[in-house]
Amino acid sequence: MRVIKLFLMFLLAGALLACSLPPDMPVTRKELGQSGLYRTYKIEESPEEVLNALNMEGEVVLKAHYGERPVYIKVLATSDGLEVTAYDR
Repeated sequence: MRVIKLFLMFLLAGALLACSLPPDMPVTRKELGQSGLYRTYKIEESPEEVLNALNMEGEVVLKAHYGERPVYIKVLATSDGLEVTAYDR
């Protein structure tokens, strides 16, 4: 019984740590521009919408096009800057 409680406690702690958090320092429009996100991909959302989501949640997933190929882009606001990862749709 004690092992089950310990397992559930670790499971709950892992779930809470996996939640996204807002960044320590707000992401600026300049940082977003320097990431090359809008030069590389065709994104429907405006930069203001992306900045708002990044500064509130710490991450955002966008639908975009890389050339003619549809992709999802995951943008994380980390303490080292923006981390951009693209996945096929």
